[in-house]
Amino acid sequence: MSERILVVDDQVELRTHLAGLLRERGKEVRAVPSAEEAFALLDAGEPFDLVILDLDLGPGRMDGATALPLLRRDKPELPVIILTGNATIDGAVDAIKTGAADYLEKDVHLSDRVTISIDKIERMLAALRDNRRLRHENRYLRAERERAKVMVAGEGLKPTLARIERVARVPRPVLVLGERGSGKELVAYEIHRRSPRADGPFVVFNCAAVAESLLESELFGHEKGAFTGASGKKQGRFELADGGTLFLDEVADMSEAFQAKVLRALEYQRFERVAGTQTIQVDVRIVAATNADMNKRIAEGKFRADLYDRLAFEVIELPPLRERKGDLAELARHLLRRFAEETHEPPKELGADGLAVLQAYDFPGNVRELKHVVERAAYRCEGSRIGKQAIEAALPARAPAPRVRADDDAGTFEERVASFERAMLVGALQASRFSQKDAAARLGLSYDQFRHMYRKYGLKEEG
Repeated sequence: MSERILVVDDQVELRTHLAGLLRERGKEVRAVPSAEEAFALLDAGEPFDLVILDLDLGPGRMDGATALPLLRRDKPELPVIILTGNATIDGAVDAIKTGAADYLEKDVHLSDRVTISIDKIERMLAALRDNRRLRHENRYLRAERERAKVMVAGEGLKPTLARIERVARVPRPVLVLGERGSGKELVAYEIHRRSPRADGPFVVFNCAAVAESLLESELFGHEKGAFTGASGKKQGRFELADGGTLFLDEVADMSEAFQAKVLRALEYQRFERVAGTQTIQVDVRIVAATNADMNKRIAEGKFRADLYDRLAFEVIELPPLRERKGDLAELARHLLRRFAEETHEPPKELGADGLAVLQAYDFPGNVRELKHVVERAAYRCEGSRIGKQAIEAALPARAPAPRVRADDDAGTFEERVASFERAMLVGALQASRFSQKDAAARLGLSYDQFRHMYRKYGLKEEG
């Protein structure tokens, strides 16, 4: 995407000329004559990647030397380049000491000087992009390393980790199967992290969280004017993941028509943006995930067998938490340490009686639900030891099971399952006073998953 630059200079000729040159280089530019107008734009929330600020903004106005420290205070991550004439070089040096990224000498009458200045701006922007990317990646990787510790803890996942290690080196798609909350995204990230693509982007997309009409735009991008509201060009997830890994979560929820488009993109690694004519070539590794029974979906004609074959070079099945209770104590204690670090509180000890309650619970929401339970228990527990009472209070209050009537045996198995799921959703909503976020937590679902099921069954706030 093109960078947005704010030019602040009181000389209309130079301001217009500089803005025009930047626009010719594909930049989005706002040009204003005063620091006061620049602050008004920033206070209104307009995003900019760079400010080019003249030191001398004319009599009766705030000058650049005064505006710079205010910018550094209010927008510390927004880089500022000082624009200066020959007479104010010393002021530019002082501005660098105050926090400006660099300075440019202005001379609108010397076209070669202006061209050199634009090239310098381009180099600065490239360096800033690299710095932003590195900062973002470092933050993301630190967070993901901590999250990955939860996934890899325990003996129960050692066979899974061995398969991850082996397939990570092979540049082919992987399909991860497992219940909700079992750590499918973390498996995808571990595959990426251990692969030769580890230095590339890791892009996540939930196929169930986006309306069908927007799927193509979200995955493949769109051109300006492609549809109402498309005010500019947008890169899709495939393009953003070029050189790295694209994680497609809830892949079984894609429509059959859209599956054909994804199959083509996987097969040929190329596509066109919505309303675009240019074919875009990418190099993307796909890791897909679902909690659906894929064999059943294929047999029912709801999922293309050829797309499944393309996605399933390797299939990794994650065991649910109830099948690896031996890992539960280590997982719970790790989650408690993380929560203590995040809240800057001393870590609390999980008592044997508290652990026994956890061991007796089936955790339908898997590791995600375990995290919510131990964090709630730690937050509510007054002492340093989390015992039976604290854990029991932190377990989700399940909605009462729907009463089974004699005619509930009517219909197909799928219809009875759908009826039961709908009743559970309604019960959770009623118990939560129709707070969808609370209802999702009660059922051990993420909010996106709950919203998907809410829409699937056409629910309304029933009393």
